[in-house]
Amino acid sequence: MKWLQPAFVGQAVRLKVADIGYATRLFLRLVGMVAPTFRRGRLLSEQIFFLGNYSLAIIVVSGLFVGFVLSLQGYYILQRYGSAEALGLMVALSLVRELGPVVAALLFAGRAGTALTAGIGLMKAGEQLTAMEMMAVDPIQRVLAPRFWGGVIAMPLLASVFSAVGILGGWLVGVVMIGVDTGAFWSQMQNGVDVWQDVGNGLIKSLVFGLAVTFVALLQGFECQPTPEGVSNATTRTVVMASLAVLALDFVMTAMMFSI
Repeated sequence: MKWLQPAFVGQAVRLKVADIGYATRLFLRLVGMVAPTFRRGRLLSEQIFFLGNYSLAIIVVSGLFVGFVLSLQGYYILQRYGSAEALGLMVALSLVRELGPVVAALLFAGRAGTALTAGIGLMKAGEQLTAMEMMAVDPIQRVLAPRFWGGVIAMPLLASVFSAVGILGGWLVGVVMIGVDTGAFWSQMQNGVDVWQDVGNGLIKSLVFGLAVTFVALLQGFECQPTPEGVSNATTRTVVMASLAVLALDFVMTAMMFSI
């Protein structure tokens, strides 16, 4: 078989190592452009608006329904042990620690990540990036960097909105519909949720997810084949790779943050 031959395996490994090296250099270059990007406030604000505001509707609706389901399922589980008053604490911890950053990142990858990949891919297919290089304009600094940092800023904001709306949804189901005591709901939450240990770690997660999802989307768009089929395949790869990256990073960070 061809794929078992040493030459074929060696070539495949060499190409993969080269791809990893290129992606690493591009990531470090984007990170190093933080100061020039923030000096271009208009470009950055446009990308934050595009990535954040346009993703807000799906984040709010999804967060509300996740809060509904989480409160409903949590109530029936806690009721078995006579701990229905801890429903608010369970909903808040589940959202700010885990579901808020992870689900918001997956939605962000499906909505904003695909838009980034398709936009960069269409610019490449239309030779706009090549035209910038011909005019001595760096497309990485002019096009990729504002989108990268816009996604990094927008992701924690969207995760915070998701968690806040989810807690509100949990309150509506648990207190208004089921009848859990509203004082117990909020007091248990306030006493049990730590700002630094829970909320802070959730924000760190969302920041890392924003870095990963935005970079994967930009890399796939920047390196796709300049054809309609190439842009379509790059968009599909963005969703798959970004989702897997979010889930893998979530496991690693959860093990580091909450296992001690």
